[in-house]
Amino acid sequence: MSKRKDNRIIYKKPKNIFAFIIKALLTCFAVLAFASFAAFVIITKDFPRPEKFTEGIVAQSTKIYDRTGQTLLYEISGDEKRTVVPLDKIPNQLIQAAIATEDRTFYQHHGIDLKGIARAILVDLKLGKSSQGASTISQQLIRSYFLNNKKTIQRKTREIILTLELERRYSKNQIIEWYFNIIPFGSNIYGVQSASEALFNKSVSDLSLAQSATLVALVRAPSFYWPYGPGKEKLLARKDLVLDNMVGQNFITKEEASLAKAEKINFSYRPLASIKAPHFVMFIKSYLEEKYGQEYLAQAGLKVITTIDYDLQQIGEQTIKEQVEKMSYMKVGNGGLIVVDPKTGELLTMVGSKDFFGTSSPKGCVSGKSCQFDPEVNVTISLRQPGSSFKPLVYIKAFEMGYTPNTILQDTLTEFNPNCPSNALATKDIYGQNCYHPHNYDGIFKGPITVRSALGQSRNVPAVKVLKFVGLSNAIAQAEKMGISTLIDKNRYGLSLVLGGGEVKLLEMVYAYSIFATDGLKIPVNFIKKIEDKNGNVVQEEQKWNYRIVETKLAREMNSILSDNTARAPVFGLNSTLYMPGWDTAVKTGTTQNNVDGWCIGYTPSLVAGIWVGNNDNRPMAQSALNVAAPIWNAFMQKALPKFPKENFIKP
Repeated sequence: MSKRKDNRIIYKKPKNIFAFIIKALLTCFAVLAFASFAAFVIITKDFPRPEKFTEGIVAQSTKIYDRTGQTLLYEISGDEKRTVVPLDKIPNQLIQAAIATEDRTFYQHHGIDLKGIARAILVDLKLGKSSQGASTISQQLIRSYFLNNKKTIQRKTREIILTLELERRYSKNQIIEWYFNIIPFGSNIYGVQSASEALFNKSVSDLSLAQSATLVALVRAPSFYWPYGPGKEKLLARKDLVLDNMVGQNFITKEEASLAKAEKINFSYRPLASIKAPHFVMFIKSYLEEKYGQEYLAQAGLKVITTIDYDLQQIGEQTIKEQVEKMSYMKVGNGGLIVVDPKTGELLTMVGSKDFFGTSSPKGCVSGKSCQFDPEVNVTISLRQPGSSFKPLVYIKAFEMGYTPNTILQDTLTEFNPNCPSNALATKDIYGQNCYHPHNYDGIFKGPITVRSALGQSRNVPAVKVLKFVGLSNAIAQAEKMGISTLIDKNRYGLSLVLGGGEVKLLEMVYAYSIFATDGLKIPVNFIKKIEDKNGNVVQEEQKWNYRIVETKLAREMNSILSDNTARAPVFGLNSTLYMPGWDTAVKTGTTQNNVDGWCIGYTPSLVAGIWVGNNDNRPMAQSALNVAAPIWNAFMQKALPKFPKENFIKP
């Protein structure tokens, strides 16, 4: 280019256009190569060495502590139950089951299954969401040992590079041997030998076809398919899927699969005997695995400081066990307890059954379907009907809409289906719909009655009239606002909702009551105070916020009613187990039809405690909540309250 006298620039074509193009291409290539090299250096920085597999199997456990950070409750992978076995001790049918289910082209690919990735992408596009995985056995091995489940480009790139290097260095037999000795099976169980001993009380070499398929079924999500709880039925269903996969790959015949499906799977081991606060720990473990991934937790070396007060937890466990067993003559088979600090939202105690390490009753019960007591099922997060303990959530909405403790309600025989006669004799209307004319706990109608007395005495007919005034949709919205997440199918519910006709969780009900204890402020549900990585860096802390859900005056009116021993005395008596002499406590019971569920939730400004008692299989008890749940609540509170400040409710 050159300049004319008038300073305008004149561009001239290069004399050799091909030289110009070549120079430009070389420049671009150099820049691209440098950028690629820089990216490779960043991605492979501190790269683990695949040859570490030959140096021994090492993992840093994630430790779960109580609120002090001193009492160790559980190690997710510390003290790993692992016995390394050579490939020739692993039955061929177990290897075939894994290949048929986890990696059908294991012996053909070089670490990455491109067809599998393409197939997964197509399925995801069809479903409109990410649902398919395409990780090979080699990738799973690398991820389990070296990496985590975070879905980042850097992590996936490292996984692919390491997998290709692993496949380049080692034989398929060596890789599959490492895989079966490293993969987690839940609890502290790692590797197929330990899993076989733990779950079936036999060596891996002695596994049947059905047992081999069960182990492979467990690999995909050990916490979800854990056989000592609600995951058992899902695990057995997935076992059948594994067998079908083996048929599809011509590893076994349809007849062999049918025989294996018919084989009864007996799990012989009760793991975790040294665990502290077991139901709480399993609750935390499930949360951590969902958030961070099981493989990552197994080696990350996290320190998880929870909110649990272990002294209070021990009091809770002892109280539930002793009291429930004492009430066995009243056909009480199980119980649970939740305790929270309403000021911080911290979960202080979780007792999910009378004895996590106990024996199911009767022998051979199946996850709450045919037994009074299923030890490892956590009843505090199970769906149960709350009875009258749900009433305050409806009454508080009525307060917002203008009711007061002195509002007069009519406690009279009332037919709420307008198509039924009002004499309470009919059961169906002319359209075949149910008539609905509820009765009170004591079988008596008291006529005009104040809201204070109606709620204090837990009278059913006035409560149903309150719900009719509030409106079903408004009542459900209020419950959801207060933290109840389970009233999803709103078309299922009618006016009986106020009497506990919808399934809820004890954990969520206790947090809903904590809003009354804080004079109307909603506090976050906190069960982890802090998580530190292996270098001491904080990766997660408890939430600290609040916002008003209920007007202060209205919350104080509710506290006044629920702590009014005189108001409830006509039904419960002046010296019932709902009364705590010397303490300002608010409390509400709940009993479902035929005494299937018994609830008692009570609180002070410093402490909220909720009790559930009943039987896992919905077998009726012989008494109502006043005689089965309230005494347990009272026994616990007598031991727990002295540990907290003595505070009184502020009068409305």
